[in-house]
Amino acid sequence: MVYSMNYVIENVNISAKTLRFYEEQGILPNISRDEKGRRVYTEQNIDWLAFIRCLRETGMSIAKIKEYKELFEAGNTTFLERQEMLKNHKVEIQKHIEEELKHLEEINYKLAMYELQKDEVAKNPDHVFKCHGMEVNILN
Repeated sequence: MVYSMNYVIENVNISAKTLRFYEEQGILPNISRDEKGRRVYTEQNIDWLAFIRCLRETGMSIAKIKEYKELFEAGNTTFLERQEMLKNHKVEIQKHIEEELKHLEEINYKLAMYELQKDEVAKNPDHVFKCHGMEVNILN
């Protein structure tokens, strides 16, 4: 089964510009054309595209994705090298997630400070609001 570019755009949630860019960069290979010259995509193309998006959305560069694709195309002699690339990328993703979780904790703490002081600020315009390591007089 083959799919039109419009199908891919609508169902994979990706723009035509991005599809063309990935193809130009050589990371979305083997895109066939129909008798009218329009791009058509196979299930394999769509699966590969989903993987590219996964890698891009987790911060992998186009150059690294291209390197991975070339290693994949080289066959099983590069199996361990590809595995190592993905392991390293996974570690980077985990570091990023941990950092984001620290930021989320900080924001949650600040929101809790706002919640704790909400009633006092509403009652008392001279209340010294304590948050962010600063004290601020809130005036209405």
